Amino acid sequence: MGSGKKVNLWGMTLFTICGILVLDTFVAPAIIGVSSITIWIITAIFFFIPYGLIVAELGASYPEDGGIYFWIKKAFGDLVGTINGWFYWVNVAFWMPAVFVAFSTWFSMAFFPELGDWTCAFIAIALCWLIVLIGVRGIQLSVLVTNIAAIAKAAVFLIFGVLGVIYVANNGFINDFSISEFFPTFDNALNYAPAIVYNLLGFELISSIASSIEKPEKNIPKMAIFSGIVIALLYVFGTFGVLASMPVDEIDAVDGFFFSLQELCTVFGSSADLIFKGLIIVALFTLIANMVSWTLGAVETLNAAELGKKSKLLAHKNKNDVPDYSYYIMGILATLLIVLNYTFAGDANEVFWTIMSFSFVIFLIPYAFLFPAYLKLHHSDKGVKRAYKVPGGTVGAWICAILCFVFLCTSIVLLFDPEMGSVYMYTLVIGTLLTTVFGFMLYLSGKKMEKEA
Repeated sequence: MGSGKKVNLWGMTLFTICGILVLDTFVAPAIIGVSSITIWIITAIFFFIPYGLIVAELGASYPEDGGIYFWIKKAFGDLVGTINGWFYWVNVAFWMPAVFVAFSTWFSMAFFPELGDWTCAFIAIALCWLIVLIGVRGIQLSVLVTNIAAIAKAAVFLIFGVLGVIYVANNGFINDFSISEFFPTFDNALNYAPAIVYNLLGFELISSIASSIEKPEKNIPKMAIFSGIVIALLYVFGTFGVLASMPVDEIDAVDGFFFSLQELCTVFGSSADLIFKGLIIVALFTLIANMVSWTLGAVETLNAAELGKKSKLLAHKNKNDVPDYSYYIMGILATLLIVLNYTFAGDANEVFWTIMSFSFVIFLIPYAFLFPAYLKLHHSDKGVKRAYKVPGGTVGAWICAILCFVFLCTSIVLLFDPEMGSVYMYTLVIGTLLTTVFGFMLYLSGKKMEKEA
């Protein structure tokens, strides 16, 4: 994938901002109240910054396509690398339907309130296949779409924060913003910590197309620092806007963004509805673009896993040198997941959160391997020229890796919550087991093909 125009520092930064900033899940932690702002800040300091520093070192030291797959494979071998590369890819197929359930719900509420559940499901399915069609056209189109979306996303978060300030000036705080409310309780910190960690992942996404990056050894660390600062500030500012306008007990996972933005737009008086609908259109576009960036990263990660030696189906490429069957299979999986969840769950919020939580688990697992892999490569791979190193030498490397590993593993464990109901638990437990089995089968298939060759 190294041919064609290289992605420069500006393009890398926008691509990463687009990948990490997500509108569909950033509202969820606000359900716990004003203390969510504190939890965002704590997570940014003790997880997001160390994670960014680690990826900056790995990306600068190993500028090969595949990113997270390549790093894990180099540290722990082909079996662990293949299963984690598979998890990274299949997560997007599970995440994509949740994003477009949110899309169809917001679209219906804003423009066609009478749309039925199955019409919304059809819209979600159609959008999954739009992402597939964009993906098979190649990297340059995907990067262009995500660059435009990054600016749009940043604008939406800024608007949330700015309108929150104006709303408070006009109406006062809807929620209690006293100092005591900023101190999180243990239960609050645990309830939505996985969602915050999930929202902050994606630094390594650009490294999946490392051969298409201009001067990766220099630009990846710069990108990580700049985009990390922007992302953390925007998440906190946007969350303030939500809490400034919406009572905590009225915020939910899918509709919270919609109703909060609608309430914030009341500051525009008679023009409120027009401006609100315009912003919703922008927000809907960013959901599409977000999936463009993640599908590109996931497919390129799986492609880097030498699928020609493991699966002829997934290794197939079109005239644009894109592994198009990887996109098509992703579209099929996403379609099935939407149909199954609308059939058995029905309620959009329940559908969204069940799919999203399953996606959380599948997505977080590779990162639990990433940080030990970093420590192993940092200490044992002495022959590699490191254009950038985590500050603090050996001590700094261990502190960053341990902090990230603890955050990741805690988040995974907390997602398996029996209080969420049987459909939720069955989806997470059985789905995770089946996904692992398929990843192992993919590895065995590769070994068989190698032996036959």
